[in-house]
Amino acid sequence: MDNTSLKKHIAETAYNVGYSAKLHFATFEMAKKLPSRISIFTMLFATYALTFSQFSTKFMSCTMLALGLIGLYISSKNKDMTDYEVKGIKLTDLFNELKHLMSEAEDPSADSEDIKDKLKDIESRYNNSCASDHIMFASWFAHYKFFWEQQTEWIQAHRPFKFFRDQVPLTLWLTLFAVLVIAIFNFSALTNLIFDYAKSKGYC
Repeated sequence: MDNTSLKKHIAETAYNVGYSAKLHFATFEMAKKLPSRISIFTMLFATYALTFSQFSTKFMSCTMLALGLIGLYISSKNKDMTDYEVKGIKLTDLFNELKHLMSEAEDPSADSEDIKDKLKDIESRYNNSCASDHIMFASWFAHYKFFWEQQTEWIQAHRPFKFFRDQVPLTLWLTLFAVLVIAIFNFSALTNLIFDYAKSKGYC
C-alpha cells in the first residue's frame, strides 16, 4: 500500500468512526431530551385546546396521540442512554487518534508499516465500540452533527464527500420520495381540501 492509498484508508476509517461517534451522541441526546419536550408540548396543546375549540379536532388529537407513542418509544432507550454516551466518547477518542495518525502519514519520513499497525489497532477497537441499535431518525441528526459541527476538512482532502451519497441520509431521500408519491396520487384530494378551506373562510 503506497502512501496515498494509506492516507485514503485513514480518511475512510475516520469518516466511519467520526460519523458513528455522532450517531451515538445523536441517540443519546434524543433519548435524553425528546421525551420531556414532547410532554411539555402535549401539555401546552391540551391547555390551549381547553380554550380554543379549533384545537379540538380529530386530526390534532391523533397527532398528539402519535407524539405520545413516539415519546414512549424514545423513553424505552433511556436505560441504554449512558452506554450511548460512553461509546460516543470512546469513538471520538478514536477519531482524534486517526487525525494524529493522518499527521504522521503526511510526514514523508514516516514509517508506513508502523502507521498500518496503528490503523489496524484503531479499526479493531472501533469494531468493538459500536452499539447496533439506534433511535429512529438518529441518522438524520448524526449527519447534521458530523457535517455541520465536526471539522472534517482533513478527511475531505483525501476522501471527498458527495452531497447525494454522503451528506444526505438515504432514509431522508426515501422519506421525501414517499411524500412526493403520496402527494401526486392524492393531488386532487389535497386540492379539494384547500379549496373547501378557502371557501369556508370566504377567500373564494
